[in-house]
Amino acid sequence: MNNIENKVVVITGASSGLGEATARYLAARGASVVLGARRTDKLEQIAGEIRAAGGKAEVVSTDVTNKQQVQALIDTAVRIYGRVDVLINNAGLMSIAPMDELKVDEWDRMIDINVKGVLYGIAAALPQFRKQNSGHFINVASVAGIKVFSPGGTVYSGTKFAVRAISEGLRHEVGGSIRTTTIEPGAVDSELKLGSSHEASSNFVKEFYKQAIPADAVARAIAYAIEQPADVDINEIVLRPTVQEF
Repeated sequence: MNNIENKVVVITGASSGLGEATARYLAARGASVVLGARRTDKLEQIAGEIRAAGGKAEVVSTDVTNKQQVQALIDTAVRIYGRVDVLINNAGLMSIAPMDELKVDEWDRMIDINVKGVLYGIAAALPQFRKQNSGHFINVASVAGIKVFSPGGTVYSGTKFAVRAISEGLRHEVGGSIRTTTIEPGAVDSELKLGSSHEASSNFVKEFYKQAIPADAVARAIAYAIEQPADVDINEIVLRPTVQEF
């Protein structure tokens, strides 16, 4: 049984990497996907290719640091499809640099995208999930939310530890008819590795990501969580390259 077919799935950060791979993977399995990101040209290209392959896709310009835009993303899905079955809070930023560099603007940006962006998604979708008496939050954290990635990734790890804590509290508060899954990837091929402005840290990250696995590895993990029967809640999935030590 394909428990993905005909589900309405909203994805943030859908213009590349994990979000794009997941959109394509789920659409190919019959889901209707609603794609949110800032780069609408990329979204339109992805959506066009999904439609050309016989899938269903909609595009909404979405900056996850803007709660009104995140609300509009959910509202668009409901207006077009009448419901939202899954929200994948995927948008993220990884800016790696030693604390001594005092990259405060980058700290703020990571908190705004990685933490507040997830909270805005929850705030937008939870009332609809309550109304439906069903729904599934899938929040993308990181192995850096399990073990602190330092030196350099201390604040990034802090944001991903926060995503895990928020997800577990959410599961406890709304569980029963609403599912919550946290995905914690290691090195996965995406634009995440390009988020560091500190040269030495950026070079380290690019070297570290030479071991990365394809983004569709995460798409398959997400699909596994979605396709379970409604009474099965996959709470956490950790996945890494087999060769990755951290």
